[in-house]
Amino acid sequence: MAPASPSARSAAAAAADPVTATRPRNRKQLIVDAAGRVFSERGYHKASMEEVAAGVGITAAALYRHFPNKYALFAECAHVMADRLVAALDEVPPGAALPDVLSAVARVTVAHRASGGVYRWEARYLNREDRRRLGVTFGRLVKRVDEAVQREHPLPDERLRAMAALGAIGSITMHHTSIAQRRAEDLLLASALRVAATDPAAGRLGAHPVELPARPVPRTRRAEILAASIPLFARDGFANVTNGQIAEAVGLTPSALYRHYPGKIDILAAACLQAAGLLAQGVERSLHEVADPHDAVVALAATYVAYSFEYTELNSVAEAELAGLPDDLRRPLVVAQREHIAVWEQQLRLARPELDPSRARVLVHAGFGVVVEAGRRLRWRDSPEHRAAVTALVVGALGL
Repeated sequence: MAPASPSARSAAAAAADPVTATRPRNRKQLIVDAAGRVFSERGYHKASMEEVAAGVGITAAALYRHFPNKYALFAECAHVMADRLVAALDEVPPGAALPDVLSAVARVTVAHRASGGVYRWEARYLNREDRRRLGVTFGRLVKRVDEAVQREHPLPDERLRAMAALGAIGSITMHHTSIAQRRAEDLLLASALRVAATDPAAGRLGAHPVELPARPVPRTRRAEILAASIPLFARDGFANVTNGQIAEAVGLTPSALYRHYPGKIDILAAACLQAAGLLAQGVERSLHEVADPHDAVVALAATYVAYSFEYTELNSVAEAELAGLPDDLRRPLVVAQREHIAVWEQQLRLARPELDPSRARVLVHAGFGVVVEAGRRLRWRDSPEHRAAVTALVVGALGL
């Protein structure tokens, strides 16, 4: 009998090994998608390789055959969304109309909403080279969108509207509002198009006065520890900051911190509670004696923008690190967050009665996304002009 051919032998081996026989050819992509969901939901440091492996239905050992460690997998997840967006725009003809450009972005973003939010907050855990690479890729994306924006609505805004429009679309990756994929695409596309058509300079004409609560003055050692920790968490990420760094910032020994906080996680929880309290106070003051729903939404937008510029570090810590808190510490913060969004949703639906609750909620988050990306574009340089410009873009995103 003639010996079996190599192909026949490999086929027989595969048939004898059910794992090999059933292994999907796109397993690496399945791993990246599952990991993106875990990193987006739980944060880089709280996520585990075992959790990712379980999401794909494989063992951790099998996962390590594709990625040598958690960082390598995380870096791949951080890059893949930006790469997907650039690839989608590469398929759009040069000189295409703005709706075609933004539609491609919305289609990819919504399709990967569960795993696409890694870059927004978690990218600070990338090393320098990976951050540089992500910046180059995202820069290509912004440049392409800005070219389309300028063709249709030429204004010397230094890519502010392009970034804000991308923020409106990208916001879908940062929340769990239930909405059909096509419906979300259409809603976010319309929101982004309105942002692109908004003149940021027009916001100065109807700037809404905002009275934020005064910046807390640390008058106790506990308050000093909190105030010193916030910029460290914002700069390096909570998981990378040590008790020694915090203690040094306030002139204590690391062991002395425990007289004021049981652990570092309790400092983070205090920061998140402070952020929620300051925002709630600002909203209450801004809505005082405001009866018209349209005016109320504008007041909410102006307040959130002012809060984001005034408390940039605190807000970034609260947004980025909330998922990493234990359930008992996170629960009251989630309740406060939902109450804040409910105020926006109610006023927006009164101003735009045609909106159902899910569409109103998606638009509220789109407004938040505008603030994040427009603020980053302005490097959070605070001024009345910048606040008014970003507020105008948020109001445009909401469709008022």
